[in-house]
Amino acid sequence: METKKRLGLTIAPLQYWWPRTSLVQAYAELAEGPVDTFVLGEVTCSRRNEFTLLDWLALARDLVSAGKRVRLATLPLLMSEAELRQLRRIIEQSAEQAGFAVEAGDAAALQRLAQQPERLPFTLGPHLNIYSRAALVEHAGLGADTWAAPLELALDAVARINPPTARVHGPAGAIQTEVFGFGRMPLAFSARCFTARHHRLSKDECEFRCRDDADGLLLSTTEGQPFLVLNGISTQSAALHCLIGEGAALRAAGVDRLRLSPCSQGFARVVELFDAVLHAGLPAAEARAELQALPLPGALVNGFAHRQAGMVEEVSHV
Repeated sequence: METKKRLGLTIAPLQYWWPRTSLVQAYAELAEGPVDTFVLGEVTCSRRNEFTLLDWLALARDLVSAGKRVRLATLPLLMSEAELRQLRRIIEQSAEQAGFAVEAGDAAALQRLAQQPERLPFTLGPHLNIYSRAALVEHAGLGADTWAAPLELALDAVARINPPTARVHGPAGAIQTEVFGFGRMPLAFSARCFTARHHRLSKDECEFRCRDDADGLLLSTTEGQPFLVLNGISTQSAALHCLIGEGAALRAAGVDRLRLSPCSQGFARVVELFDAVLHAGLPAAEARAELQALPLPGALVNGFAHRQAGMVEEVSHV
């Protein structure tokens, strides 16, 4: 019997502002599970300061001690000198701390990484505009070792950009491919804070209202259908992208890692179900039925993976 390729599981950076105790408890629970890689740090708004960079670094050290790999995330949209300074600190910490990598959120991070005296292997984040093999080759030359594909990229397009039989190579070797496999999709970022605007507040005097929305602020159509989610400067999908039934397609596309984005309820079980389907033979239909019974914040969809609208649900099987 042919052995299926093992797909690594990555915990994507937390998109929301959770209370400190909830955040620490969630990561402690996930550290006991089957995930091998964590992406840590603030990726939405630098004004969220209940969990500082020093706190993220302390959590990163704990996870490395537990045998996990850690990436330090950088913001996908930089808007101030203070945010540039924070970017420089993150890269410096990665260079100094054994076991820490960097996930580049934007071009500023790429530029800074390319300027390091000693090239650091890093991940090309999903919000970089890498939609062709030529673009991946160019970015790999900067020293990347992993490419997190854009969220809306279909699996057949991923296969053409970095196929398993003809990998893109850079100074760090063959580029691994990571695909967004679960969670609300951050579709766009803006200099304006939409959560503050919803509450008729300015961005600089927002009263940190996003703390009230553990999974973002849901927007519905006039017909009452879930449409989008506001999360500070980020606009997200209301539904949850879910590739739990796509094991065969993921492996055929040369995907090495699946990226799971945290939600406030049931997420540890979500991770267990992905591991059980991908690596232990649990039928995808059974797992999907259990996912649908969990108190998740939205419906399950996978249209983008099949060149359809993102909100389309198309059930596939491993």
